[in-house]
Amino acid sequence: HVSHAPAHHPEPDPESRSSETKTHNDPAPTPMLTRLLRLRSIGPQPTVTIIRFHQVKHSVIRMNSTDKAGQDDGKLPAISTPTEEEQQLMDEDLAEASEVFNSLFSTRRPKDGWAGISSGLKSATKGTVAGMASLIAQPIAGAQEGGVKGFFGGLATGVASAVALPVTGICVGAYQVGRGVANSVEAVNASKAGMQWDQEKREWIFYYLNKDKTEVEELEAAIKAAKDGTGGDASKTDINEKKVKDREFYDLMGVSTNASAGEIKKAYYKEARKCHPDKCPDDPEAAKKFQTLGHAYQILSNEQSRANYDKNGKPDSNSADAANEIDPLVFFAVMFGSHLVEPYVGELWIATTADTMMKDAMEQQQAMDTENMTEEEAAALLAGKTTSEEMLLKQRKREVRCALNLREKIMPYLEAKDEDDLITFKTSVQSEAAKIAATSFGATFLVTIGFALQVEGEEFLGFQNTALGVGGHAARWKKTRKSTQNNFKLMGAGINAATTGRKAMKEVESAQRAMEERRAQDNVNRELGGDATEGESAMDEEQAKLAAQKLEETIPALLELAWAINIRDISRTLKHACKKLFTDAEVPMATRIQRAEAVRIIGEEFYNIGKANGGEKYSVKDAADIKARAEVAVMTTMAKAQGQEVSEDDTEEMIKQAKNMRADAANEGGAETRSN
Repeated sequence: HVSHAPAHHPEPDPESRSSETKTHNDPAPTPMLTRLLRLRSIGPQPTVTIIRFHQVKHSVIRMNSTDKAGQDDGKLPAISTPTEEEQQLMDEDLAEASEVFNSLFSTRRPKDGWAGISSGLKSATKGTVAGMASLIAQPIAGAQEGGVKGFFGGLATGVASAVALPVTGICVGAYQVGRGVANSVEAVNASKAGMQWDQEKREWIFYYLNKDKTEVEELEAAIKAAKDGTGGDASKTDINEKKVKDREFYDLMGVSTNASAGEIKKAYYKEARKCHPDKCPDDPEAAKKFQTLGHAYQILSNEQSRANYDKNGKPDSNSADAANEIDPLVFFAVMFGSHLVEPYVGELWIATTADTMMKDAMEQQQAMDTENMTEEEAAALLAGKTTSEEMLLKQRKREVRCALNLREKIMPYLEAKDEDDLITFKTSVQSEAAKIAATSFGATFLVTIGFALQVEGEEFLGFQNTALGVGGHAARWKKTRKSTQNNFKLMGAGINAATTGRKAMKEVESAQRAMEERRAQDNVNRELGGDATEGESAMDEEQAKLAAQKLEETIPALLELAWAINIRDISRTLKHACKKLFTDAEVPMATRIQRAEAVRIIGEEFYNIGKANGGEKYSVKDAADIKARAEVAVMTTMAKAQGQEVSEDDTEEMIKQAKNMRADAANEGGAETRSN
């Protein structure tokens, strides 16, 4: 901070003042270390521009030693404010220097003492590593640019950096440790009050589940509006809205799938005024838009046609295209039988990711077909169509929905008036778990979900009810150990899948080369008037069978990898969902403790029943079962794409029939072999 001097002030030491007027012909910005103090010479007199910092703001002092009047009467030289161009240049320099510094050292506000120690160690380590890297890199860079002279110049710079950077890192680290220790009291008090640490804002806040739900809906509506080019006029979606096969007509009128008949009618009149041909004479597409809107209203305004649309989507005249359309969400739901556990885990990450990739690929193909684009142009146009921000929002929405579903599931426990009500709650949980265990992968789902819910409940209750949070730390250690085991399983499944896939590809390629050699030999035989060993169609059929066989051999390894991903995905999702449920500041701490108790009970019952049904030792080595599920999954997605209704019970029955048919075929084949 620099304040203007009074009219008379003692003259400072002349040697402590450098002087000259700063001209406006400054060179281009110099490296960061020289921007804090820039020296140059103009004519016979030196010029110094001094930048002083106070918090974020800074001022520039331009002192004129040639001001004779100021020197004669003992006054300080005149202080002038920087020009707009100088101010902008200094702001850019300061922002860049700050960005470089913050990226090199850990300077964010630490949560508490432990976070301060962690941040301090990171800063000291980064400073040491950066100093050593500079000591090695600077001489090499200098030698490349200036030969021997450049080498020694770079060596001097590297030695200086090797000393300065570690010292700076240690100083920043010590500062971070001090900040963390100072923040520890606030952290303890905030934690006791039920507040949560916001990693982005770096501050303690009260979390509200319903508010989080509203924010997710608003963000989702904003992203949709930005994609559709409608600005902020898109209606807010409801996170708990009814699931439908196709929502195009609802989006066309800007209403939720839960909208009443009156809301649909009101929205229709509103949108019709916007796109009526008489209102938009300059829009050649107005008539088509108005006609499409009218058709959508005709479907949604009728109760029967709306129910059919919700169930089957728009009628498609091209059944062949519908048959070829595979919905990844439906496919993976059938493959893993996850429809019964969806209220607890939401849509699996692997299914959502596959669905997003398929939609992006379809949009790319559509752009190539309609806009006559090349594949590269279409890919560039749609690059980042589904951004990381959207994927994070989808996951956040999934976690909020799981938390809301859990809140609804445990309401009977919170409203229980006596012991009989508590027994009824536990009995209903056991009944639900038994139903889930009867499905494919059901026992494994129960073990995964049960362990996650149980340990999250134990951790929260341990920190609240035990001395020094001993029970919470014990639960956290158990969770960390399980997470480490799952990560090792995921790594092993990935290596196994890669190895199996590479082996299958080599065998297929080897078979293809053999086929090509046989085909070439047949061509030679024909030219010489001989007979071909096999026809082209026979060899192609043999090659296709071999490729299909090798592909089937890789399916168990790929499915094992997919399931390992599912376990990690479910555990992380339930961790965040439980945290949202237990830290919801809309209810008092006593209610949050009750929520944790109810969730722990659900987890215990799910885990015990899943373990009793072999859920801990899951295996996907049964190729016949996998193939049967895959065939039924494809048939189910094709049937739903054509508007047919297929329930979850239907799919399970179809899978059982497919497995029995395969078993019968295998037995008949074995009996025939023995008779021969």
